[in-house]
Amino acid sequence: MPSTHKRESRKHLFLRYCFLQLGSILAAAGLEFFLIPNQVIDGGVVGISIMLSYLFHQPLSLFLLILNLPFLYLGYKQIGISFALSTLFSVISLSYWVAVFHPIPGLTTDLFLATVFGGIILGIGVGLIIRYGGSLDGTEIVAILLDKRTGFSVGETILFMNLFILASAGLVFGWDKAMYSLVAYFIAFKVIDVTIEGLDESKGVMIVTDEPEEIAAALMDRLGRGVTILHGQGGYSGEAKEVLYSVVTRLEVAKLKSIIHEKDPSAFVTIHEVHEVLGGRVKKKAIH
Repeated sequence: MPSTHKRESRKHLFLRYCFLQLGSILAAAGLEFFLIPNQVIDGGVVGISIMLSYLFHQPLSLFLLILNLPFLYLGYKQIGISFALSTLFSVISLSYWVAVFHPIPGLTTDLFLATVFGGIILGIGVGLIIRYGGSLDGTEIVAILLDKRTGFSVGETILFMNLFILASAGLVFGWDKAMYSLVAYFIAFKVIDVTIEGLDESKGVMIVTDEPEEIAAALMDRLGRGVTILHGQGGYSGEAKEVLYSVVTRLEVAKLKSIIHEKDPSAFVTIHEVHEVLGGRVKKKAIH
């Protein structure tokens, strides 16, 4: 058993670094083939590095390495060695592929196309890196530290810093490029979310009903989803209530509502987003 577990751990580690490498290649391609040739930047450390590279006529890969070193140390201290090593590997890989791709001409001079496709490809690359335990943006680590010392959330801090960085692009490249950079940033931001969470977005559902057996059977039979029955009690009436909990995909929500309305039109239902699901799901059956 220990040797099997060790082999699985090595396989998992190998796959992690393969995806970190793939993410770095895609991020570098988005930057060098679309954004940088058109003077459109990303937020965070990458955006700062692009502007410094342009101002001081030095390789972008050099600034990516130098600016990320302090954040790597902070990441090691605050988050752990695994995160720090994954981030170091990702930053070195990105710097390498940026240097490799730099002599190749950009694929388009159309600002709109460069912004859209650059943002998408960069977002997929960064999303893969984050999904597999690394990071390319030291501002995230700073935001985590400030969250503990200020009243601002991590998201608010990152947004403020990136707005400042993207506004600075207006002074370096011109305000039209700064506005395109803002569009590229938001495209990349949304694509990162999709890459991390996946297209098959999940929804958690809680159903308070007087017909728990019928609804549970219908959900398992017609949607192929597992259902957990919780025993609750009405806060006002004191009556015993059965609460069903299940997880479905975004595309199955309409079907789920139809099933509940058919079995118990007076059921109380709440639906919320689920960011990650591990195990416990019944395999999908054919929907009747």
